[in-house]
Amino acid sequence: MRPIKKIGLAFLGIAFFAAVILLTQVLWNNLIPELFHGPVISYWQALGLLVLGKLLFGWHGRGGAPWGDGWRRRKAWKEKMKEKMAHMTPEQREAMKQRFRDYCDPRRFGCQDEEFDRWKDTPEDKPRNQDL
Repeated sequence: MRPIKKIGLAFLGIAFFAAVILLTQVLWNNLIPELFHGPVISYWQALGLLVLGKLLFGWHGRGGAPWGDGWRRRKAWKEKMKEKMAHMTPEQREAMKQRFRDYCDPRRFGCQDEEFDRWKDTPEDKPRNQDL
């Protein structure tokens, strides 16, 4: 990469960071004093707020895309469940499926019986992909 490109990219990075600080200051000064009777802050105080927020709430991404870790954990869980199900007898599999159905029963979340009829999983019901 040519030196002029490196300087341009560095300048763009600094300009972006400065714009984020300015946006934080503007948003704070337009919302917080009126909503919560808080103080008006300066540019440098906005920078301090951003750094404090990062220290308290983390540096998102952990070396990769922020959504990547969730996909890996979900895939690992699915693989673990497939292996566990493969070593079960058909009766054990059906018992486990029934425990999941009972756990995910809509009535646990306040649905009424007529609402539950729409969600129940019986062979005489319509296929699941229709009219939910």
